[in-house]
Amino acid sequence: MSTPSSGGPEWSGDMLDRPEMVAAFTAQLRRVLSDQADFVARIRRDAEAMWEANPPEGYGTFEAWWRHRWVAGPFAEIQEHIEKAATLTFQLEARYRRNRHEIPATRQAAAHARQQGPQLTRGAGPVDRPTPRRPAGPRPASDDGGFLDLIRAERRDRSA
Repeated sequence: MSTPSSGGPEWSGDMLDRPEMVAAFTAQLRRVLSDQADFVARIRRDAEAMWEANPPEGYGTFEAWWRHRWVAGPFAEIQEHIEKAATLTFQLEARYRRNRHEIPATRQAAAHARQQGPQLTRGAGPVDRPTPRRPAGPRPASDDGGFLDLIRAERRDRSA
């Protein structure tokens, strides 16, 4: 069996069963996407300023505008797509939490209440709805290594 040459932590999809892992992953992904959007914005700003300050000789006003549009326009679109991807990480985290933890916890509580039978609720007041359980334990700090630290800890736990 070969070992990975990178020396980095190994992970698999089942590590994302823990909400704190997903939160750390999406926070780290959001930071990376934000950094990339800032990078594209700087390039776009510099390219637009350079083009406006040094228009190519021999171009008419319309031709200069047209070429500028075709050069600078893609930067704006790329930046918008990256920013949209960063906002989708919030949706990813919320869907994951809801579909993998909150909805199953509610269903499990409802099934448990049905198994207890009507004898417990007969004559009593209104039945309280079960609330989804949150997993115990601290949420990770949003430092740069949060997700990778969690993977390393998971790896140590599995090898122990």
